[in-house]
Amino acid sequence: MQDHEGKSATSALWLRHLPQRPRAAIITLHGGRADSYRTSQPWHLAALRMRPVLRAAATAVPLDETVLAHVRYRHRGWNQDDPLKDTYRALSELQQTAGPVPTILIGHSMGGRAALRAADHPQVHSVLALAPWLPPGEPASQLSGKRAVVVHGDRDRLTSPHNSAVHIERARAAGARAGIILIHNGDHAMLRRSILWHRTVTTLVADLLHPDERPLGLTRISWTADAPLVL
Repeated sequence: MQDHEGKSATSALWLRHLPQRPRAAIITLHGGRADSYRTSQPWHLAALRMRPVLRAAATAVPLDETVLAHVRYRHRGWNQDDPLKDTYRALSELQQTAGPVPTILIGHSMGGRAALRAADHPQVHSVLALAPWLPPGEPASQLSGKRAVVVHGDRDRLTSPHNSAVHIERARAAGARAGIILIHNGDHAMLRRSILWHRTVTTLVADLLHPDERPLGLTRISWTADAPLVL
C-alpha cells in the first residue's frame, strides 16, 4: 500500500501491549484536521492527548487478556476518508496478530468520526467517541447491532454536542444500542475536568466489554439517547 506521495505505508496498528492469549482489544484514534496531507506523527498534540485515555481504559480490563493499541494515520487530515481507511487497515492487522477478538474503538474528534464509521468491521464490538466531529448527514446505519457511546463536553466550541445527539438518535433508529453523555463545563480538548473525562472512559469501557461486571470502586453509568446523562 502507498501513501499520497507514492511512498510505502507503514503499519496502521501501533501496538502498546500484546498479551500471549488476547481475548479483547482496545484501540484509540486521535484527532486531526479536515484536510491535510502532512504526515501524522506520534508526538503531535492530538496523538499525545490519547495516551492518558488509553491508560484510563486499561484500568478497566485484565491486561493479561487485552491488546492495547493506537491507530497510526498516514496523514493528519480526513481528506477522502483517510483515517477511516487507516482504521480498517489497523483492524485487519489486529485480526492477523491477535485473532478475531472483540474490539473497542475509542476515538477523539476526527478519530471519533473514524471510529463510528468503522463500526461495521467484524472485529469491532463497540465504539466510544469522545467529542466526535460529526458533520450533518454523517452515516449511522453501520452502527446497527453494535454498542456505541458518545461523550461530549457541553462547552465544546470545535465540534457540536447537538450533532452528536442527533447522530446517536439516528444510530438507535438503525438498530444500535447507543447513548450520549454530556460533560458539564467540558471542553473539546478534554482538559477541563480531565479527571472526570478519564474516569468516564474507564467506567464505560468496563460496561461495554462486560455489561454485567465492573471493576471494584467504579459506579455503573446508565446512558440513554432519549435523555443525555450530564456529569
